[in-house]
Amino acid sequence: MTSFRLHQEPLQDAWLDAYGHLNEAYYLVPFSNATWALQDQFGIGVPYFEETGCALYTVETHLRYLAEVRAPAVLEVESMILGVDAKKVHVGHILHVDGRERATFECLMLHFATREGRTAPFPDAAREAMAASIPDPPPDWMGRAVGLAKK
Repeated sequence: MTSFRLHQEPLQDAWLDAYGHLNEAYYLVPFSNATWALQDQFGIGVPYFEETGCALYTVETHLRYLAEVRAPAVLEVESMILGVDAKKVHVGHILHVDGRERATFECLMLHFATREGRTAPFPDAAREAMAASIPDPPPDWMGRAVGLAKK
């Protein structure tokens, strides 16, 4: 599997819930921070935005909680590109603490030309580099839906 370990950060006490666990809302923080690092990996991060006005806008996410996270902890995120086309990218992350998977996250993002107010194609080099990094086979947790099992 092609993946990148581009981001880690310490768990913040302010992120803990009343039970002493990482609060569900704060799982998104390290995943979001890892997405910024992944954008930089492909040359479409903040400097790219400042130069071109193009950004990635998240339009859908899916987060799975696999095991609890308690303080103290270092949140390590493994990142990957799960799919890409001319204007969209499907990103995935795995949260690890002490070498154990604790959560997975995936999102769909649009490449958006903010100055024109519309979606726009990725630069060819970025799209091609992202496409070349897509894991084969994809992770087994990719594309799952939320719902009760039908009987």
